[in-house]
Amino acid sequence: MYDVERIRADFPILSREVNGKPLVYLDNGASAQKPRVVIDAITKAYSQEYANVHRGLHYLSNLATDHYENVRGIIARFLGAPDPEEIVFTSGTTEGINLVSYAWAAPRLTAGDEIVLSVLEHHANIVPWHFLRERQGAVLKWVEPEADGSLDPQKVIDAIGPRTKLVAVTQMSNVTGALVDVAAICRGAHDRGVPVLVDGSQGAVHRPVSIPAIGCDFYAITGHKLYGPSGSGAIWIARERMAEMRPFLGGGDMIRDVGRDTVTYADPPMRFEAGTPGIVQQIGFGAALEYLMALGMENVAAHEADLRDYAMARFKGLNWLNIQGTSPGKGAIFSLTLDGAAHAHDISTVLDKKGVAVRAGTHCAMPLMEHLGVTATCRASFGLYNTRAEVDRLVEALELCHELFG
Repeated sequence: MYDVERIRADFPILSREVNGKPLVYLDNGASAQKPRVVIDAITKAYSQEYANVHRGLHYLSNLATDHYENVRGIIARFLGAPDPEEIVFTSGTTEGINLVSYAWAAPRLTAGDEIVLSVLEHHANIVPWHFLRERQGAVLKWVEPEADGSLDPQKVIDAIGPRTKLVAVTQMSNVTGALVDVAAICRGAHDRGVPVLVDGSQGAVHRPVSIPAIGCDFYAITGHKLYGPSGSGAIWIARERMAEMRPFLGGGDMIRDVGRDTVTYADPPMRFEAGTPGIVQQIGFGAALEYLMALGMENVAAHEADLRDYAMARFKGLNWLNIQGTSPGKGAIFSLTLDGAAHAHDISTVLDKKGVAVRAGTHCAMPLMEHLGVTATCRASFGLYNTRAEVDRLVEALELCHELFG
């Protein structure tokens, strides 16, 4: 049974007050809070087990290496990936997508070659492709979402042309919570011989992931949204795509031999992990994923679906509240605006005075903001520890905003 109160007790920060009110943390889409098992894992790694990893012959180095490398297998299990050697450690999704841009796409694209994107994308899945547009003449082809915020997979597939080299698409919008049928996109793209990169930053947080079922070529995740530390993350890369990639960052750990006139690179995934890594961050990330798997991602998804449905029912009574994106089955992420002149920053400030933490702005998704016809929204994003009572607190705070600004 999913006991949300027991789960909340695992997160120390949720017991604090903000502005004299019990904290209602609804900024999970930006970064999630950390359970005690993650905090304890980080503390232990620094206080009792810290050393640099790989090649050390002393006890602490071997211990740190074991714990660090074990996380590769934990990530593979979490993603349903068949081989831990297909997991590349990164500092987060941004680094993972940039790795693909520099190491796989840049050597393959010439002027006029295309990358298909959706308007739902986060800047982390836009700007690296703009680099290729600016520097190599690549063409970005955009697919518009439907009126309800959903993305039609067939429209993405239909955008693929003879010069398309990659499809890069999110699994879930960080603005509207719209879910994307990435498996259908992968099938259609592969039928046309085009690889697919999936941004799993939001999707992996809210529901079970199976890399074989999705069928993508690249799948990126970030640790701090998955209840782990900032500076942690990974990207799964299909082995055949790994073999096509050149090294991105150069330095220690990613080489086998270095001479004055020659260099031999390590095998993947080490080939793409230069320098001293975020050792403790990844160890903490592993602890977070073990915590999530113990809860069961299917249970997390069911809990958040209940919160989504309850929130939608409460919002329907607020005829001055506008919800950006209402696609069926969306995640528990709501981008809100109010009728009248209230700016998202003003709404967020009032909510904060009531102890309700939300995010205001463009959410690193400016093309989507332009498509929606808004300059900014107030985003309430729910996580595994939120409750119906917190939905009620949000609604009460929004009603106060309406009184002040309506």
